[in-house]
Amino acid sequence: MSRMPIFTDRSDAGSRLADRLAAMPFENALVLALPRGGVPVGAEIARRLRIPLDLAHVRKLGAPNQPELAIGAVADGEDPEVVVNSALAGELGVSEDFIVREAAQALEIIEQRRSAYAALAPLATAGRAIIVVDDGVATGMTMRAALRQLRRRRPSRVVAAVPVAAREAMRLMEADADEVVCLACPRQFGSVGAFYRSFAQVTDDDVVSLLRELRDQGA
Repeated sequence: MSRMPIFTDRSDAGSRLADRLAAMPFENALVLALPRGGVPVGAEIARRLRIPLDLAHVRKLGAPNQPELAIGAVADGEDPEVVVNSALAGELGVSEDFIVREAAQALEIIEQRRSAYAALAPLATAGRAIIVVDDGVATGMTMRAALRQLRRRRPSRVVAAVPVAAREAMRLMEADADEVVCLACPRQFGSVGAFYRSFAQVTDDDVVSLLRELRDQGA
């Protein structure tokens, strides 16, 4: 069995993803990163491919009394996309009312976060090849919500690109994206941060700085 890769940090992971993506043909492309952790990864891809960087606003829905356990996710938009892990929700006895409340609260947090980036208007996605990026995928809920919401915006092609993903999450991405680029899909998966030597918190200021630097190139 091959040794599990360990990334130095998100920039290293993004650089390695960019190496893989650079061999693929892209026309009129755009990187959409999941904030905040996916943004430094997406920034490296945007630099290498010389394409703009923007955000996919999505947030996970935590289980009752276990907010870190994702039972679903919501992606923002005119008609928000909510995805739920029905098997897990059923196992935990999560009610539909709880999911509705959690989704509403998540959308409020997304709106608050969006206000931190208010000076940067979103870029158009219709007709473009979109590379959706995160720093890793454990359950697949947030990436699935982002991909499904993006489909409504009529891109020409959707590629999910992540450094590492759990195997079940990989199957979910393959169902919702035209292509998936993933550097590692280990048999045993704990947390995304376990695959990085440095997994420092990404701030709103970091996100704004990277967007300002990269979003206009090739737009």
